[in-house]
Amino acid sequence: MPDVAGNSAVTERGTGQGSLVWFALAVAIVVLDQLTKTWFNTEFRFGEVREVIPGFFNFTLLYNPGAAFSFLADAGGWQKYFFTALAFGVSGWLGWNIIKKRFSALMNLAAAFIMGGAIGNVIDRMIHGHVIDFIQLHYYQSWYYPAFNLADSFICVGAVLMVIDSFRHPAGQ
Repeated sequence: MPDVAGNSAVTERGTGQGSLVWFALAVAIVVLDQLTKTWFNTEFRFGEVREVIPGFFNFTLLYNPGAAFSFLADAGGWQKYFFTALAFGVSGWLGWNIIKKRFSALMNLAAAFIMGGAIGNVIDRMIHGHVIDFIQLHYYQSWYYPAFNLADSFICVGAVLMVIDSFRHPAGQ
């Protein structure tokens, strides 16, 4: 669609999708994340492992006081407030850009995924003092990927969608 000057550089940004759709998606992600964490936290004992796909995929209950891959897990407690502030800051910035229609539909989807995941993990930090993780990927007994949860998955998928969108809509174009 051409802009006022007749340029066709204006893309799908600000298309008909209302902001509420993206915020509703973020809320749905938070709810789904919290429901799964509550279920695992009540149905599993800490450290319990239940094999789902032998040699590849387990459910387990682990607690992460740090960030991704237990980064800063032993930092003494300040990291809880730092990651909470970071999650609110990033979510606020993403939400503001959704409201101002500065993002494409794909970027709005990415932002909703990231906001939902970030807030889901913030809720854990505030209620439990740590994030509840329960998904464990591994290669038999020789390699284990750090345990994660649905919020982490949504954050990662959102980040990948942001990268894809950046190739579709380079900055300044």
